[in-house]
Amino acid sequence: MQDKPTILVVDDTPDNIDLLCAVLENDYRTKVAVNGERALKIAAGEVKPDLILLDVMMPGMSGYEVCQRLKADAATRDIPVIFVTAMSEVEDEKKGLDLGAVDYITKPISAPIVLARVKTHLSIKRVQDFLRDQNQFLEAEIGRRVQQIAALQDVTIHTMASLAETRDNETGNHIRRTSHYVKALAEQLRSHPRFGYFLDEQTIGLLFKSAPLHDIGKVGIPDRILLKPGRFEPHEFEIMKTHTTLGRDAIEAAERELGITVDFLTFAKEIAYGHQEKWDGSGYPQGLAGDAIPISARLMAVADVYDALISRRVYKDGMSHEQAVAIMRAGRGSHFDPDILDAFLAIQDQFVAIAQRYADSDHDMARARSKHETFTGTA
Repeated sequence: MQDKPTILVVDDTPDNIDLLCAVLENDYRTKVAVNGERALKIAAGEVKPDLILLDVMMPGMSGYEVCQRLKADAATRDIPVIFVTAMSEVEDEKKGLDLGAVDYITKPISAPIVLARVKTHLSIKRVQDFLRDQNQFLEAEIGRRVQQIAALQDVTIHTMASLAETRDNETGNHIRRTSHYVKALAEQLRSHPRFGYFLDEQTIGLLFKSAPLHDIGKVGIPDRILLKPGRFEPHEFEIMKTHTTLGRDAIEAAERELGITVDFLTFAKEIAYGHQEKWDGSGYPQGLAGDAIPISARLMAVADVYDALISRRVYKDGMSHEQAVAIMRAGRGSHFDPDILDAFLAIQDQFVAIAQRYADSDHDMARARSKHETFTGTA
């Protein structure tokens, strides 16, 4: 059999306590407090009452103060309070209800009225408790699903980026560095009037996740071109340029398999397709210029070029940071969005720190060299 609800009766007069307990005894368990301090202690205990019948006029702490303190405490605020008092003025009742009481009964009491009011408010409390528990469950479930979706996004991007690494050993730390470069640039531009509307915390997070896919299209470039140690012939460069379109198409193909457009891949498509565009319109594949180039692609352009300049490759040494900055500065307004390039110049020390943190190891370079030598037959 289900336990009876517990009613806390708070009154300083023994006769009133006895009367209320007699009214309630058949349907409820009762606890008693003869002053406000004791009432607060019982209400805050491990086993809380389901409802409180509270007198107003008591020595020391009044019922009004008890109610106020109950409602101010997160541990007791949800316990319904019904005032039971000889104070029958409208102003008195209004004050009690304003303090958070659910009802107000005047003395002398009527047993049927007390029982009806108690039953009603316990029923309401059960519904409220059920809805609160449901809401907490739903919030927890939503949180769990959001974590699952975020993990799925991360796994999807990591898997696709790892695929690119299998074709090009030089890609691994490059995609890590460029991701952090993009994030640093975005955070620097967050308060800029041209970019602040776009670069909120969620967007910056998605840009960081999407950046590793900027060269995913290289998986479709033949080895004879992708692994060539040196300058491309014009016809080879035309083939190499198709990696932007191949990358976008690969991501769109993944979306078609899912049957939906995936929001978190929007930036990945923009970056893969547009990171070789130039501010003056001389880039590829579309020859876009200025603000027609997506912001995500403009950010990646700065990150990608800087890393290409400073990075060692089997066919070249990396430039110094100062040399790279000089070239980047010369591209302000032609290759790069001027404001994004200015942001890069303002935080170039962060770029240096990122480059050092994710530097290519001698082992990475040896592995890349071995792959190129195998391809070219120079081992």
